Amino acid sequence: MNKRITDIKRAQKISLLFRAISKLFLEASMDNKELSGFYINRVELSPNKSQCYIYFCTTKGQEEFQEKLEILKLYKPSMRAALSKQISGRYTPELTFKFDTCQEKVQRIDQLLQNLKDKGDL
Repeated sequence: MNKRITDIKRAQKISLLFRAISKLFLEASMDNKELSGFYINRVELSPNKSQCYIYFCTTKGQEEFQEKLEILKLYKPSMRAALSKQISGRYTPELTFKFDTCQEKVQRIDQLLQNLKDKGDL
């Protein structure tokens, strides 16, 4: 029972982080047009809750993400400070930006299925 409660609290914290970070990123992307085409796909929390991994997707793929990663890093301190004010907790996790390769895999699978469908094999 205790493990279940812990899992529920963790899921709630991740959901809260996702909503708060998404809102902060939306505000940042409205200020900086270079971040248009970026969106947050998911958020993960390390087991000890010290790291928050923010997974991004872009319209042009991983190369674009790598090019603009330095711009994202400029927003990290202000996002973390804003998070500390919005989310109650003893500690605010360190933010780490990553590219979400899962989305690219989904798009490749969709493309393969579409190709098979067009050929009549599916």
